[in-house]
Parts: sequence; structure tokens; C-alpha cells
Amino acid sequence: MSSRNDKEGPVVRKKVNKRKINGVLVLDKPVGVTSNAALQMTKRLFEAAKAGHTGSLDPLATGVLPLCFGEATKFSQYLLDADKRYLATFKLGVSTTTGDAEGEIVAKVQVPSLELSEIDAVLDQFRGKIQQTPSMFSALKVNGQPLYKLARQGIEVERKSREVTILRYDALEYEGDLLKVDIECTKGTYVRSLAEDLGKALGCGAHVAELRRIKSGPYELAESVTVAELEKIKEEEGLALLDALLLPVESSIEDWPAINLTELTAAYFKQGQAVQVAKAPESGWVRIFSEVESNEPVFMGVGEILEDGKVAPRRLVVS
Repeated sequence: MSSRNDKEGPVVRKKVNKRKINGVLVLDKPVGVTSNAALQMTKRLFEAAKAGHTGSLDPLATGVLPLCFGEATKFSQYLLDADKRYLATFKLGVSTTTGDAEGEIVAKVQVPSLELSEIDAVLDQFRGKIQQTPSMFSALKVNGQPLYKLARQGIEVERKSREVTILRYDALEYEGDLLKVDIECTKGTYVRSLAEDLGKALGCGAHVAELRRIKSGPYELAESVTVAELEKIKEEEGLALLDALLLPVESSIEDWPAINLTELTAAYFKQGQAVQVAKAPESGWVRIFSEVESNEPVFMGVGEILEDGKVAPRRLVVS
């Protein structure tokens, strides 16, 4: 006997046409999901053809995760290289296998009696340029394999220490065994390593209990939006309102000098030719805009100042 589904045939899912949209969304990543999972959820909501994230946040971490759509993906590397800022809570007296709350406890030590000012004085040795060894539970790849995958197999490999710069490292609150800190750092800094190193310096061990990224490059938490908010906007207002949340493609490099090209000069630039521009910077990378009559200049991409003073195209957007 056939079921109702058999008579009606297989259920056919409606195919969603992927949209070519461009811009940057500042997502407030939720706790408990990977950065890639958060990206895929958001990409489906926007029905976007192309999107990528700019630097992973651990599942434990929340906060600013810039997502690049369409042409903005061409500039995601500059966000990967950007400084980051975090609010973190360290639990003193407890060391874990991973350096965060997701790992197994390997040691518990009595926390010495400390004042906030004493802790802040210890933090001073970790400010500025320091050498840091990546954790075995980081996403850093060795021979194509993320370290955390090797660590979960019980494999430990040698990791080279590298220089990072801690621009800010302030003790904000200390209650019981929980220390809240404000950290601003260069790319490639591991907060879990900072927690472990501080624990060693205090003689009691420590791990990251909570981590929230409040800034990544030019993007701050105040301009972020959650997945739940995106879902509500789409359900109640539709895709047009979602698209209105996207920041301009060039927002990721808004602190770079800007150069406006005339329509004629822009035509040569689009063909890959270096062009002479009056009053251009003497060196470095620049944002390039094309002047359009009766309209705002249109972002074309980025260029580099050559030794002869000309501006050479380096990465262009498809208009």
C-alpha cells in the first residue's frame, strides 16, 4: 500500500538563487559555535553567493566577527592582519589541557592573596613586544593540519615562538579567583597563552573562562548584529533590510589614504596600468576611487605607490 508521500512523489525543496551582494557585516558571534558555522548560518540568511570570515574565534569566544560578502572577500586579508581587542575573564588557580574552559583540568593550586594593583604590575612584563608559543589547541596549521586536530589525537609537535605586540593589557576587576582583563594586541596573539603565562608568573596557573572580542580592525561591538537579530529582520522585513546592514566594501581599509582618479585616468588604471596622480602619497598602499559626474566617487580597489611616484593597481573590485 502506497503512502501519501509515495502518491504525491518526493518532496522537492525550493532552490534558492544565490545573490551577488557586496559588503561587510559585523557579526556578534554566539558562544558554542565555530566561526565557520556562524558564517554559513549568516550566508544562508542573506542567500549570498560568496562570503568569508576574517579570522577565527574559538567556539568558546563571542563577539566581533567581520564577514565579507562578494567583492569584500578580496580585502579580507587586511582584516586578518588588523589589531584585535578582547575582554577576557581568567580563572586563576586552575590549569586545563587547552588553556580555556573547554579543556580537562590538569592542576588546581591555591591562589595567593593578591590585590588588583599587584596583578596589574605582573601584567607589565607581558606588555609591548613579547615572544609567544602557539598553543597545541590553536587553529595554526602544521603541514596542512590544524594543531587542535593533532592535539585531540594526543599528538604534540614542536612550535616555534613568534613575536607579537600587546598594545594594552589592563586588569579591570578581580573577585574570588576570577580576573577580568582588557587586551589589545596584534594579529596572531593567543589569549589562552596569555592566561597560561600569567598563571605561571603568579605561581598558581590560569585559563580563559570567558572571551569576548570587542574590536577587530576598524569594526567595533557597537555596530555588530547577532544571528537571532538577522533572522528576525529577514522574517519581518525581508532581504532589503538585511542588505542595509552591510557596510561598504572599502570600510575594512578606511584608514588608508584615498586617491580620486578622473574618468580618463581610471580607465587606464582598470586596464592594469600605473598612473600619475597629483598630490599622491610618496609611498605605501592607497584606496582608489573613480570620480563620477554628479555622484559620489566610486571605490575601485587598492593600489601601491611605486618608486617613480605612479600608482599601480594591486586589487580591483568588479563594478
